[in-house]
Amino acid sequence: MFWNLVATVFAGLGAAGFALAIRSLTKHKAPKWLIPVFAGLGMMGYQVYIEYSWFDHMESMLPEGTVVVSTEVEQVFWRPWSYIAPQITGFTVLDTNSIQRDLPGQDVVRFYLYRFKHSYGGRVADSIYLLNCDSRELVPLSDEGEPMTSSLHQLPMTNSLLTSACQPTR
Repeated sequence: MFWNLVATVFAGLGAAGFALAIRSLTKHKAPKWLIPVFAGLGMMGYQVYIEYSWFDHMESMLPEGTVVVSTEVEQVFWRPWSYIAPQITGFTVLDTNSIQRDLPGQDVVRFYLYRFKHSYGGRVADSIYLLNCDSRELVPLSDEGEPMTSSLHQLPMTNSLLTSACQPTR
């Protein structure tokens, strides 16, 4: 977060420098208010860039053997540009290296899902799930390893988690 603040300040200073260059090229005929306007636009532009490049940056840092199975987009009124191009604010990753088939003769898999949430501190939450590939039922496991059947839900046939976790060659 500190380096993000430093980069934002330098983006504002750089944009203000362009305004100073414009004033210099026009022999100070351009209005003085261009300098703070350019500085503000530079800082805001950098923040928008960071918000939209967050997902690509995080995805590039994922280890081998992980698959992004879902993304969340958000549109909020204080970011009007998010109505034109919604921003990815969270995503869920399947660790394919953690897939285990514990029950012989049944197509039930156990795996880790990691949920990333875009925030200044950056949040990551991991959970263990069971998935019955035949009935498409997904249930989270408690810390003690017991299925929490109250949270059981059925996945649609086209769900990317279902197709990624239930591949027969694991």
